[in-house]
Amino acid sequence: MTLASPPQTKPLSDEELRKMNAYWRAANYLTVGQIYLLDNPLLKEPLKIEHIKPRLLGHWGTTPGLNFLYVHLNRIIKKDDLNMIYIAGPGHGGPGIVANTYLEGTYSEYYPNVSQDEEGMKRLFKQFSFPSGIGSHCTPEVPGSIHEGGELGYSLSHAYGAAFDNPDLIVACVVGDGEAETGALATSWHSNKFLNPVHDGAVLPILHLNGYKIANPTVLARMSREELQSLFVGYGYKPYYVEGSDPEAMHQLMGATLDTIIREIKDIQEEARNHGFRKRPQWPMIIMKSPKGWTGPEEVDGKKTEDFWRSHQVPFGELASKPEHLKLLEDWMKSYKPEELFDEHGKLKPELAELAPKGQRRMSDNPHANGGILLRDLKMPDFQNYAVDVPESGKVVAEATKVMGNFLRDVLKLNQESRNFRIVGPDETKSNRLDAVFEVTNRTWVADTVPEDENLSVDGRVMEILSENTCQGWLEGYLLTGRHGFFSCYEAFIHIVDSMFNQHAKWLDTSRDIPWRRPIASLNYLLTSHVWRQDHNGFSHQDPGFIDIVVNKKAGVIRVYLPPDANCLLSVTDHCLRSRDYVNVIIAGKQPALQYLGMDAAIKHCTKGIGIWEWASNDQGSEPDVVMACAGDIPTLETLAAVDILRQNFPDLKVRVVNVVDLMVLQPPSEHPHGLSDKDFDSIFTTDKPIIFAFHGYPWLIHRLTYRRTNHNNLHVRGYKEEGTTTTPFDMVVRNDLDRFNLADDVIDRVPKLGYKAAYVKQMLHDKLIEHKHYIAKYGEDMPEIRDWKWPY
Repeated sequence: MTLASPPQTKPLSDEELRKMNAYWRAANYLTVGQIYLLDNPLLKEPLKIEHIKPRLLGHWGTTPGLNFLYVHLNRIIKKDDLNMIYIAGPGHGGPGIVANTYLEGTYSEYYPNVSQDEEGMKRLFKQFSFPSGIGSHCTPEVPGSIHEGGELGYSLSHAYGAAFDNPDLIVACVVGDGEAETGALATSWHSNKFLNPVHDGAVLPILHLNGYKIANPTVLARMSREELQSLFVGYGYKPYYVEGSDPEAMHQLMGATLDTIIREIKDIQEEARNHGFRKRPQWPMIIMKSPKGWTGPEEVDGKKTEDFWRSHQVPFGELASKPEHLKLLEDWMKSYKPEELFDEHGKLKPELAELAPKGQRRMSDNPHANGGILLRDLKMPDFQNYAVDVPESGKVVAEATKVMGNFLRDVLKLNQESRNFRIVGPDETKSNRLDAVFEVTNRTWVADTVPEDENLSVDGRVMEILSENTCQGWLEGYLLTGRHGFFSCYEAFIHIVDSMFNQHAKWLDTSRDIPWRRPIASLNYLLTSHVWRQDHNGFSHQDPGFIDIVVNKKAGVIRVYLPPDANCLLSVTDHCLRSRDYVNVIIAGKQPALQYLGMDAAIKHCTKGIGIWEWASNDQGSEPDVVMACAGDIPTLETLAAVDILRQNFPDLKVRVVNVVDLMVLQPPSEHPHGLSDKDFDSIFTTDKPIIFAFHGYPWLIHRLTYRRTNHNNLHVRGYKEEGTTTTPFDMVVRNDLDRFNLADDVIDRVPKLGYKAAYVKQMLHDKLIEHKHYIAKYGEDMPEIRDWKWPY
């Protein structure tokens, strides 16, 4: 590996240095103003307490470094006509990013009320962390942002996701040294093993060492240069150091470093694009070490503040009770010499404004940071061509996700040329029966290979790394910059990205109310290897709770689908890949299973999201005695098998079978746009008959979704209740009382007309459960009558 030598040149002329330093001062001034000021934005009169916000919120410590980098990236964009976006990993850098978008004019273009004058500056200051204003992070309201950073750890994976298949884009990603302590960030450094300079863009990681977190030193900042060098060379990077506190020296060093790095990036790309990919390049990165709270107060009340953790948030408060603090703030803001930066009307002086790039070369107006502008529809095959032939319900066996894999294979094939669709997952594509995709593509891999490797290619469209966090971050960055994708994962371990999903859902929800944000492709999850077919891996792999996490989010954003068979899965997948601005969660098993609906029936069923299965019901022309409802492939199987038991033993019992594909139809329409009206819900579930509901997940979720419905008191839900182990497939449902025998028993207990004659049937059901336990203990597999059961009617 080549080690970087610090550039020795001074690329900035005295005039350029003066202007860039002034621009940096302007950004710092606007940052402080947003944190503190309610009025008097240009300090035209002595600062008074009525000019100060009553609640001081925000973070100062990281922003001077972010502002410093921003002005230097602007310089190199103009110098080399670069296409670049900026990701601020330190989430608390929001006021600095807003300040820079304001300085280059974009903010006022998107929000004309925040004009580039004194009144506009006043509004800019007031709105920050203020009721009915904007948040303190790089929220969706901030032009140029695809990464809020409120939760740390995802900046670098977002950056790489944005760079994949974006050959002309450079993503400048600032990684805070606090953020660098997270596991998600530590893993994402390995994303360079997946970046192909032939057709991908470049990521420029900038590790910003300012020494401290909220109240503690950061680990990386206390490592020696030799240790850091070894660490990042080991990751495969070529680190350049920019270190110091003297502004003039730092400006020259950063200017020379960026000149060198951009040349190296271009050389890497030119070599690969002219001669083909030969070996993984050693991409450059920057390690920038600067004081926390740089240019702020050195001390407050006799305690060290600059270059210490005390500058992390608001460096000082109590301005009403401590007049010396008010004077300190005024002196601090005046140290930036605002009269040299803004004219008497508050507009940035022209000689400084000209430093910013123009139009969409501004990082705050780059279309890649508003990916919906660039989004193009996928070319889609007709999903009906992949249908499983189902001449009779409940008799044909197929593997749902394997059928889905054939469909995804051809989605990849049709979009190979446009390079706008990728599949991500933690080393589970083949395990999840999606391996048909390898007929048209391979796994992305630019690290070393050996002859025995299979399905690895520098041009692969399937991205696998054993880090759900990195997969999620890649996909989010890819979607937010205008492409499409699909995430396949074991159900139990999608929980690893609970918090990341949460942040993305919040981003989508907020974006929907921002007129200039364009809709992006939906985030699509396939959760398979699910709770009811993790009998072999045991308790640790048995958890359907991601559904509960998802349903907590706003109804306008989330969708949850539980297709019962392969044709329904095809219909749902096609719908999800065409959708925009949603998080779609699809849960489907990968094992051979009974198929229930032909394609025409599946399309109708999935379009409605719920339906009475007439072929499985016998209540036509009369009222049902009981409603047997189900959501999920295994609950559907067990429900049908229970119906079979009931019909054999109680021929006069009227049973209605209801299957739910779209979980959100259970909510009222006031709570979710897919919700059934009360009239339709009552028509399907009745107003007074017992409902036995077999559900894929935790049973209380169904109660939560339906508690307002007329017949909720008669609703009895069976689902997963944390009873699991390594056992047989059927024993898993038995342990959770979701099996056919317990479901049939539930019906007997709730249909009074069955009376005393049901006693013998109940005894038979209990005997079957005992027989089951003895059989699996002796043979290690389920009874043939369970394994081989098919719908008999």
